Amino acid sequence: MAGGRISLVTASGEPFAAYHAPPGDARRGGLVILHAIWGVTPHIRELSDGLADQGYEVIAPCLLDGPEIPFPVADLDPQALEARMAMGEASGWGAAALPRVQAAIDTLSAAGPVFALGFCYGGTTAWLAASRCQGLKAVACFYGGDIIAYVDETPRVPTILHFGKTDALIPLADVASIEAAHPDLPVWLYDAGHAFVAPSGHHADGAKLAMLRTLQLFQRAGGAKGEA
Repeated sequence: MAGGRISLVTASGEPFAAYHAPPGDARRGGLVILHAIWGVTPHIRELSDGLADQGYEVIAPCLLDGPEIPFPVADLDPQALEARMAMGEASGWGAAALPRVQAAIDTLSAAGPVFALGFCYGGTTAWLAASRCQGLKAVACFYGGDIIAYVDETPRVPTILHFGKTDALIPLADVASIEAAHPDLPVWLYDAGHAFVAPSGHHADGAKLAMLRTLQLFQRAGGAKGEA
C-alpha cells in the first residue's frame, strides 16, 4: 500500500510536509527516514513504501522545504544543486531541521518504538538526532558527510554508520577520525561510492548489506513484529 503526503507541526508551531506510509504487515514500530539534500524524492517515497510493507510505520519529513513545496518528481535535479546545498549549509547540515525530526518521532511514538535512518544530508541529521532528539531506540547513518563536524557529539541510542570506500565526497580520513572518536560504534565500509543506496550511485551488494545490518539493529532494539 502506497503512502501519501501529510502535514505536521513542530513544537514551536512551524508547519511542514512529510511522506507517511502506514505499515502493511504486523507493526514493528515507527521509522523516520531522513532524506538527502534533494528532498523527499521518488526514491525516498519508494523506500518508505517498501519498509512499510515490512511492518514499519514510516514518516519521511521534509527537512528543508516549506510546507507548500511539492515533493520532487525526480531523484536528481542538477540545476538545483547549488540552491539545495546553500539550504543545507544554512541549516547547519541538519541541526536546524531537528525540530521537524522530533515532531516526526513524537507522531510515531504513541504506538511503539521509533527508529531513524538517513542518507547523506539526512545521514548527518540522523547522527544529530541520535545525539539530541528524544524518543528514538536506534539510528542508522548512511554516508553522512558532515558527521565529522559533529564528531564530538555522542549518540544516546544504538547507532551504526555506513560509508563507501570510494566515496569522493567523504575522505576516508574523516571516517577514521569518527571511528577513533567513537570506537564503540559500528562503522561499516563498503566497496562502493557515495549514495550507494540511491539510484544515482546504486551499488546492489552494498545497499543490500547495509540495509540488512540496519534492520537487524532495529530488530535488536525492539523492532519485533507485534499487533498492527
